[in-house]
Amino acid sequence: MTFSAPEENTLGVVITGGRQRVKQPRRSGRVANSAHRASLGVAFLGLGAAIVVGLRAIYGFSWFIALWGADAYPKPIAALAAWIVLVAVLIGAIIAARIINDRLPDWVFALFLTGLAVSVALDIIAIWELNSIGRYATAGLAAGMTLLVVVTVRGPIEILTAAGVLAAGLATAMFLNAPVGGVLDGDWVAPQLTAIAFAALPAVIGVVIVEAFRRMVQVELDRVLTQSTVSAPRFAVGMLASEELARLDLAAEELLDSIATKKTPLPLAPKMASVAASLATELRLHLIEGRRETWLYHAVSESELLGKSVTLVDKSSLAGLLDPSQRDGLLSTAWLLVSDTTKANPATTVNVQIGPVAPGEGTGTDHQLAIPITITTTGVPRNRVDPTIWDAVGRVGRYSDSTQDSSLRVDIECLVDNPADQ
Repeated sequence: MTFSAPEENTLGVVITGGRQRVKQPRRSGRVANSAHRASLGVAFLGLGAAIVVGLRAIYGFSWFIALWGADAYPKPIAALAAWIVLVAVLIGAIIAARIINDRLPDWVFALFLTGLAVSVALDIIAIWELNSIGRYATAGLAAGMTLLVVVTVRGPIEILTAAGVLAAGLATAMFLNAPVGGVLDGDWVAPQLTAIAFAALPAVIGVVIVEAFRRMVQVELDRVLTQSTVSAPRFAVGMLASEELARLDLAAEELLDSIATKKTPLPLAPKMASVAASLATELRLHLIEGRRETWLYHAVSESELLGKSVTLVDKSSLAGLLDPSQRDGLLSTAWLLVSDTTKANPATTVNVQIGPVAPGEGTGTDHQLAIPITITTTGVPRNRVDPTIWDAVGRVGRYSDSTQDSSLRVDIECLVDNPADQ
């Protein structure tokens, strides 16, 4: 669920969900959702994949030497050429992946796939007369695992498609090459199925591992950035607004400098006056928003994970009164509720309502103020809640839990220092 509830105005009086994100210009020209290996730290996965492919190539080449020594190849030159092409492609792909470092260009990837296809074709030609590709193929099977070399620098769909085409091509060649009655012979079928699995499954497993690692890193990075808001002032400018303020500040400085150096004469021309008025208005709106938007607003609105599922209602900006421990507990509660259930139930939503404090009520002991916090959810059964969530809720204040519409509801009484006594 995205933030769909309307916001009243730029003053942020009613904060429901996060602000609509403004797409920032890309600085590096990288393709969106591409394999940012360097930025996500998957370089070691790529290096490990290259080592595994190298070991597999050595294993396959040893079989090639054994068959060559036994004169098992009807066309040995084709088998040798298949390995020469495969080794050249493997070395070239490793060097390209190390140098290019982020995303393999399309033309290099196409050349890589063409080389693999040539190697597989030559290997099949070399053993075609033996009527058992699964038993005698060497370079053709090693070519499938060679896809692991580029698993971190190309998209998962591309790798899976290439592995699927390779498996389909091998299966077709095996069927056409089968001896009479071989398709029904278990002794013939078993090596063929094993060969197809050896050729295609490594790439599939590699894609699954790399994508899982990327998701884990992205979630943890998002958590770290969100967690930084815990120590922010009561009212603050968020990370997204900071870049916008820097842009406005630079534009204002350039305008004032041009006036000071008399490059821009006074009085300002109508066009320049309009630019100055726009800058002043934007700066004023940012300053006003910064006086109403709390740390929790920015934590939710600027988080990729929380922003999709969490709705925040804080009409009086009371979240800013929470101390760091209470903030950490509340943020951890929302995070755990979303992250623990998103995969099982994509429709999970969390609504966090802070306040209002009723007149004449909410006065705690020792000049403290009792703020009611209500967390309602959808798609979160009470008996599926992780026990660590209750530890996080306990840091916020005394709480009671119940079930509402077959989902979890938590009511918290949070004691904070009364701002009137400060």
